[in-house]
Amino acid sequence: MLLEPIFQTFAEKRPFCVMVRATLERMLAPGTINALFRDHAQRQYERDLLFSSVLEVMAQVVLQVEPTVLAAYRACQDRLPVSDQALYDKLKAVEPQVSQALVRHSYREAAGVLELLQVPPRPWVAKLNVKVLDGNLFSSTQHRIKELRTTWDAPLAGRALVVWEQRRRLVCDVFLTEDAHASERSLLPEVLATVQPLDLWVADRNFCTINFLCGIWDRRARFAIRQHGSLKGRAVDSPRKCGKDSRGQAVFEHPLEIADEQGQARTLRRITVKLRQPTRDGDLELQILTNLTPGEASAAKIADLYANRWTIEVVFLEMQQTLTCEINTLGYPKAALFAFCIALLVTNAVSMLKESLRAVHGVKTIDEKVSPYYLSLEIQKTYDGMMVQIPAAHWNVFANMTLAQFTKILLGLARNLELSRYPKTKRGPKKPPPKRGCYHNGGHISTFKVLAKRKTKQ
Repeated sequence: MLLEPIFQTFAEKRPFCVMVRATLERMLAPGTINALFRDHAQRQYERDLLFSSVLEVMAQVVLQVEPTVLAAYRACQDRLPVSDQALYDKLKAVEPQVSQALVRHSYREAAGVLELLQVPPRPWVAKLNVKVLDGNLFSSTQHRIKELRTTWDAPLAGRALVVWEQRRRLVCDVFLTEDAHASERSLLPEVLATVQPLDLWVADRNFCTINFLCGIWDRRARFAIRQHGSLKGRAVDSPRKCGKDSRGQAVFEHPLEIADEQGQARTLRRITVKLRQPTRDGDLELQILTNLTPGEASAAKIADLYANRWTIEVVFLEMQQTLTCEINTLGYPKAALFAFCIALLVTNAVSMLKESLRAVHGVKTIDEKVSPYYLSLEIQKTYDGMMVQIPAAHWNVFANMTLAQFTKILLGLARNLELSRYPKTKRGPKKPPPKRGCYHNGGHISTFKVLAKRKTKQ
């Protein structure tokens, strides 16, 4: 291995922590990050406080190494020539396009490593690059901003559209708005500008608009998007049964004719899935609109493809469980968007590291037996001590080495990982929640008395 002796103990005993820190050192190399800031910032500028330093502080909070921004600032204070208030002023002014550029940068870095790992691709649809689009509305923040202190309403700091690429299992893009009340559809023109030929976009019905569907079509790409009730069409033929999907649900198909804004008629396929259980909105069937040809995907395959859209929800869930992706003390929208994008950057880093583990230990082993929670827990426990034992200057080697050397080191560290330290527990089937009694405002109950009654019944 190409590492200095100072890394030996942690490389043998806690290799995943070394992998994470080495990856962040490479992705967040100060020269690269500061150049990225200068290329994309329009109003913000650098003087005493470099953008790379701001990112270093926030990464400590997102990784849950430090509990708050102030604690992270104090941990790095010897390297920051400014006050904590200057840091907060910098955070609340980070422009959304800079945050977006960070996510795109992390995708390029991770994709380069994945190409060298040569993990066999597992495409959902052959020859097409599947991209799953989903929205994320941030949770409410604290009422710290002066204008918010007199209201009971929950302050919302913004929303984002996230694009997850299935082939590489990475977040490849994000689209941001500071206005939490803005419709997700208002961001679709920005999404449309990134569509490439042979993309396959999968999304929920909120993104089903004539302009978006036809825009994807005009760019020689594909879509499989649930039909929204406001998008009408004319059935060309009666539905015909096309078998069942992988969940045993009946699938039907018929052609549907729609008209674009110029009045030109277009015929696409409408796939109907008869659900065994109603959705949380009470729907008993799903209608999916697609311009995939029957040769590219059967009706049952498209039904499964749309069902797999929930993979991006798993990505969001792991972010919430293992990272601080929404910092409720950051009420300013730009700061909240910045923190969320750092979480996406870290998510890409971890996804890349999981691929290196899959390359060594096998796809099935990592997916079924390794818990992301325990990997994250080890980082929280080990990171601070590791940085004391291995000063920051020693980590610069990862930013300066070639991509091939970096990939080789990742594989070497992955071989040292003792998988039994991170067991994944399989949960049983979900049970329906028991019915509760009537709600009483301000009511309370004594747990001691409830348990005492249980004993008398026994």
